[in-house]
Amino acid sequence: MVNSLKKRGQRLVRRFSRVSARVGEESRERIEENFIQRLAHIKNVKLLVFEWTLLVLALIMLAMTQAFWFSSSYAEDVFVNGGAYTEATLGRVNSMNPLFATTSSEKTLSRLMFATLVTIDYSGHPRAMLAESLTPSEDGKVWTMRLRDNLKWSDGEPLTNEDVLFTIDLIQNPAVNTIYNSNLAGVKVAEKDGEIVFTLKSAYADFMTALEIPIVPKHELEDANPKTLVEDDFSNAPVTSGAFTFNALQTATADGEEVIYMSANPYYYLGRPMLNTFAVHSFATKDEIVSALNAGTATATAELSGLDAERVTSENYLRKETPINAGAFIFFNTTSYFLKNRDLRQTIREGISLEKLRAAGQSQVALDYPLLKSQIELANYPAIPAENFLEATEKIESMSENGTIALNIVTVSSGYLPAVAEELKNELVALGIDANLMVYEETQDFIANVLAKRSYDILVYEIDLGADPDPLPYYHSSQASAAGLNLSNYSSTMVNDLLVAARETLDATLRAKKYESFLSHWVTDVPAIGLYETNTCYIYNRNARAYGDSVRLTTALDRFSDILNYATVKETRNLTP
Repeated sequence: MVNSLKKRGQRLVRRFSRVSARVGEESRERIEENFIQRLAHIKNVKLLVFEWTLLVLALIMLAMTQAFWFSSSYAEDVFVNGGAYTEATLGRVNSMNPLFATTSSEKTLSRLMFATLVTIDYSGHPRAMLAESLTPSEDGKVWTMRLRDNLKWSDGEPLTNEDVLFTIDLIQNPAVNTIYNSNLAGVKVAEKDGEIVFTLKSAYADFMTALEIPIVPKHELEDANPKTLVEDDFSNAPVTSGAFTFNALQTATADGEEVIYMSANPYYYLGRPMLNTFAVHSFATKDEIVSALNAGTATATAELSGLDAERVTSENYLRKETPINAGAFIFFNTTSYFLKNRDLRQTIREGISLEKLRAAGQSQVALDYPLLKSQIELANYPAIPAENFLEATEKIESMSENGTIALNIVTVSSGYLPAVAEELKNELVALGIDANLMVYEETQDFIANVLAKRSYDILVYEIDLGADPDPLPYYHSSQASAAGLNLSNYSSTMVNDLLVAARETLDATLRAKKYESFLSHWVTDVPAIGLYETNTCYIYNRNARAYGDSVRLTTALDRFSDILNYATVKETRNLTP
């Protein structure tokens, strides 16, 4: 039995060995046939393999590129809250009390730190600011104002009618001598039923613009001596109501260069600005501002003309030219020895080339009249006599029979004005007039001793024209004084009456008619010649956001009407597809 089983097992082993040997042989044959022998054929298809490999890699790269493109398409860099902004300005900061702001640096601080009753909005027209409403009576002699609710100072104290009345009392106090005293001259102010009532001596269509005055806090200044108000501690560390509040003052150099640091005002009635901090860096000269920009120590400036801006060589800055309600004029001193002769003024206008003068100022927009179309639309403008050089030279020769006509031309070293004045000198010399040119720095000394005293025959100068039409300050005889702006010393009874009547007329159509009549006299009497509208040149860091392109500026300071949107910090955010 045992032997039988043993033999059966041996037979099974031998059979399994034979089967295994046969299977192994067949496997070797199949491997050799299906793999080893075929390896030799790879060289025949290697190009195809290479092409398929490239195709697979290309598909992978395409997928990666598509993923990156889609991620970029649904993401963008946007400005966000935070960051700091430094503006370079001209002039010392003698006081931060807005009632005494005279230098550009002080005016910039006033605009940033103090809200006004009325402001110039994005469209370039006046609107209520701290005031919620301002309503005139039918005759235009009484204006009623109501403040917004829940106004606050930067220290959290409420801003009320008492602050407004206190500020107006300071402005009208001759002992204080603020820059706004002419705005409210002769105006009576009282509180009635929670509103403030302004009673004027006569109607004033543009009274709303007269209320573009900053308000100061009564609880901070009520114990101050009005005569020494400018010296009060408030002037060095004010409580504010604007978008920013005072933080610190740093004297940067021994020459008086200063940096005033401000932080966002959490109580600003329009909301918190995007910027955390804003600094005003005051400089003595434009050269210093150019150096600061080239060194990258300032974010922006509005102090340089287009000509000055060409010296900013840093590629980190952008330049924005924005029209403002201002213009360059040739002012004739109508009381000077020669120019009191209207015929001579008319002949000079006839003989000079306005085209050449405007080219010297690199003007884009010619200015023929002292009123802008953005201020008021008139149906009829008087014709300005055409240029006739030959006829003008003959007239000048006739006028010079008793001696040479000699005229002193004055201008300031600002932007293109020296070049324009030089061209005017050449034009006058070509006409046969002995012309002399003097160029001054626009300092307080120049204002006091040249402008105020009218120490010139001809003045080439830029003036602000305002948000609304009102040429009275420049051409009414009452303003032909050291304190007035009648730079031509022009006097005309008819013009006086027209300017006053236009001021007192609330009817827009009738008012336009009066200004048309005024322009007719202005063209005939030639107290001045219009040259070109002026722009403000704003230079700012390319990584910052300043005022928007849709913002219309009346003055350069109106760039801050968009201050809530100024920004310097960006971050990448995904968008919803």
